[in-house]
Amino acid sequence: MSVLHGKRLVIFGCGYVGSALARVATSAGASVEALTRNPDKAAELRASGLAKVIVAELSSAGWHREIAGGAEFVVNCVSSGGGGTEGYRQSYLDGMQSILEWAASGGTPAGTIVYTSSTSVYPHGDGAVVEESAPADGATPNGRIIRESEILLQNASAAACRRWFILRLAGIYGPGRHHLLDQLRNGETRLPGSGGHRLNLVHRDDIVAAVLACLGAPVPVANEIFNVADTAPALREEVVRWLAGRLGCAMPGFDGAAGARRAGVPMPDRVISSAKIQRVLGWRPQFPDYRAGFGGILAVK
Repeated sequence: MSVLHGKRLVIFGCGYVGSALARVATSAGASVEALTRNPDKAAELRASGLAKVIVAELSSAGWHREIAGGAEFVVNCVSSGGGGTEGYRQSYLDGMQSILEWAASGGTPAGTIVYTSSTSVYPHGDGAVVEESAPADGATPNGRIIRESEILLQNASAAACRRWFILRLAGIYGPGRHHLLDQLRNGETRLPGSGGHRLNLVHRDDIVAAVLACLGAPVPVANEIFNVADTAPALREEVVRWLAGRLGCAMPGFDGAAGARRAGVPMPDRVISSAKIQRVLGWRPQFPDYRAGFGGILAVK
């Protein structure tokens, strides 16, 4: 964590993951600056002691003159913010282009840029074990847009950054973000989609730890793509049954409808392997499976 002390960290798209990262980095002595499109989130971030908070659309250029270039650390953890395919294009693709133009125009390149991408870039199903070397052309239009934004970073000029890392995140959950748990608490008796595919999940705090591992990686480790997922993907039905048992409610059924699908493509059954980031950076999930992660959430009253 000492790698952050006295350094500048700029977080773009400072929402669910970014806010948690900002808290940890501020506590570690970093000077944290953030950009968010949400004024309410900006007020929360300012109250938490960040050095600077900008409210703007990442895809615009208007914010470029408000955040100085040359930061040692930059993290892009933007989300789509809705709006369908065009929303994805604006947030992920246009947003990345805007960051790289900003970084290249400051006279000094960013030291390390970390991008929290998504495992939606992988088209695989049928129980495949998916590693970073697998084809990543996406199974949906949104997945393909995210892959395009990765390519922008991979092709970034030396004037923009000294090194980059791409973190392909599995399904994000954690405090305040637990859709399945909310459905059961709300008394849902039938859930959309199937229970027969494995859920690849990663806890918010483990994502933050993965970002920090990249920021603190030895200098020779550079320009890498890592999957970030827990180490025990489980069938959706198994997860729901366990949650129902913990809540003391009846096990709901599954209706097999398209509601649990992405852009009309069935949710894939696959295993996202995080072996590479464990091997290269020594990252280990604090919450290695859904029981550990949801157990911690359920323990908070």
